[in-house]
Amino acid sequence: MEWLNYHHLYYFWVVAHEGSIAAAADRLRLAKATVSAQLRLLEEAVGRPLYERRGRRLILTEAGTTALRHADEIFAAGRRMLDEVRTGSARTRLVVGISDALPKPIVRRLLAPALSASAPVRLICREDRPVDDFVAELASHIVDVVLSDAPLAHSARSAAHAHLLGESGTSLFFARARASALRRGFPQSLRTARWLLPGSASGLRLGLERWLVDREITPQVVGEFDDSALVNIFGQDGAGVFAGPTVIAADICRRYDVGVVGEVPELRQRFYAITLQRRLAHPAVRAICDSARRDLFG
Repeated sequence: MEWLNYHHLYYFWVVAHEGSIAAAADRLRLAKATVSAQLRLLEEAVGRPLYERRGRRLILTEAGTTALRHADEIFAAGRRMLDEVRTGSARTRLVVGISDALPKPIVRRLLAPALSASAPVRLICREDRPVDDFVAELASHIVDVVLSDAPLAHSARSAAHAHLLGESGTSLFFARARASALRRGFPQSLRTARWLLPGSASGLRLGLERWLVDREITPQVVGEFDDSALVNIFGQDGAGVFAGPTVIAADICRRYDVGVVGEVPELRQRFYAITLQRRLAHPAVRAICDSARRDLFG
């Protein structure tokens, strides 16, 4: 088994965050030649260059970006270990990978039971990569659960399990001051409306497009968004009509000062918790799933 030299990794990590070998050497109180030598040893160990030079700057390669992501996790885990051992007040960690397509009010309500459980939990939410990458990280315990609006891809089904939390119909929203005009004659009033569509990776996108085709509505699309929070902000500014789950319609209206144009109950949105085990072992994940099925979607 090959062993990673964590001293080399630490020097690489400092260089990446300081932005240069000179700045890293100052922080580490080492000679620049020493730091450079440690970087070369790490690159030899992994078998790929981690940096490329552009003038006086060091730019991370693709391999370097991957290494930095893992180094961030490794050294963050080290800091947590020291804190917990020193203070004796360890909290159960819950690392959640979250799809960008999930509406933030849904995420907040799904995760609230984890924070209110009797056992103390340290909640770590991540949205920095595609859902498929989070699912791959379940096996290495980098994440504990993945929240998504889509079930598992076929290739991932043997390695993980998707637990249906619940489903909701869909509501369409527009800036509050102008929503009432579109409510009259809905859904044909939408023929003249501008639209903000979810990104192609969203489970909602295909169903929404089919619903529009069935009503012979050709949407005037002014934007597509993978991030549900961003589409809500553009919708708040009156850029176009956007869709969200009916179960949190009141929350969306209150947070973003928008109004409901109409409801589409047949356009179902489903929400999943993806875990490594079929049985829910983590107590906070059990609390999330039980509360979602009982309170949010029940």
